[in-house]
Amino acid sequence: MSIFLDNSATTFPKPESVYREVEIALREIGVGPGRGGYARGLAATRLVFEARETVADFFGIADSSRLIFTHSATEALNLALLGLLREGDHVVSSTMEHNSLVRPLHLAARRGVAVSWVAGDANGFVDPARIAAALLPATRLVAITHCSNVTGTLQDIGALGALAKNAGALLLVDAAQSAGVVPIDVGSMAINLLAVPGHKGLFGPPGSGFLYVGEGVELDPLIVGGTGGYSIGFEQPSALPERFESGTLNTPAIAGLKAGVEFIRATGLDAIRTREASLVGRLVEGLRGIPRLTLHGAVPLERHCGPVSFTVAGIDPAQIAFRLDQEYEICVRAGLHCAPEAHRTIGTYPGGTVRVSPGFFTTESDIDIFLRALRAIVAP
Repeated sequence: MSIFLDNSATTFPKPESVYREVEIALREIGVGPGRGGYARGLAATRLVFEARETVADFFGIADSSRLIFTHSATEALNLALLGLLREGDHVVSSTMEHNSLVRPLHLAARRGVAVSWVAGDANGFVDPARIAAALLPATRLVAITHCSNVTGTLQDIGALGALAKNAGALLLVDAAQSAGVVPIDVGSMAINLLAVPGHKGLFGPPGSGFLYVGEGVELDPLIVGGTGGYSIGFEQPSALPERFESGTLNTPAIAGLKAGVEFIRATGLDAIRTREASLVGRLVEGLRGIPRLTLHGAVPLERHCGPVSFTVAGIDPAQIAFRLDQEYEICVRAGLHCAPEAHRTIGTYPGGTVRVSPGFFTTESDIDIFLRALRAIVAP
């Protein structure tokens, strides 16, 4: 059995309850929500409603109808950006963003939206003062990742939320790497739009995710069509969440997402954070003793979340990742991690880095085996 150290891409394994609830949704319910008044259809509708309530409560969302299920954080970010922005709007973002945010912003810029890219520092931290300096009277939105998928650096979302609110702008947070690992409360952090994948820190299956749409935020849907409940007119319904959930929802994935969040609740978010921080600390300590190795974004652990990136002088990151997989059955990720500007920011473009990301189910032994394997690869 291989050692999986790419939890920043997708957490693996999942809690047993996630597998079980996905199977129940497929085998015992088997149909989509809102598509029939028979018992199976009602069971699917009930399951989705309960999942929406469970996930909303976890993030401090008072009105669960404002939680829109999507198939990914990428879809959620596209809905938030392309559904909100109009020609003449101004957006402030950073150079530490994933392409899931960068590319829809690039598309919006081609449609007349102005975008200011604020540079992060060598560790990937984006100074709130630099965000404040980039705000303009036309600024409609501040859009930023909570935790870099390259360096693991956490941004000060509370400070950014206050800045945006004082400037009359909205705050969009990409929580792909932070949700389920560090506390997120949309109210206290002044988050207006929150994009979250289900398959990472929330332990859900691929094909699950959501967008939180704050009170007073108006978006145009990306997709229109059948919503199950409102069938009488040509116009897309205005009520939430139906306005943004055309087509049959991925009920098994949503069932798994619900089970993942319930697992976090039962385990305790603090326990998960402590566990993963301990593993990252062990990993970083071991990496620091390897010759020719440079850590990128190794900030204090209280400002770090998840992935750890490094390079080794004279060895291509892709070669390291390939040998770890082929010779030692250890899964890590090498390259640009869909975030080329982040790598330019920290000085690792175009070769990228080796990224190692422990998860809750990673063991200390996994870390030690990885470090021994890496030393053997680097030693020659």
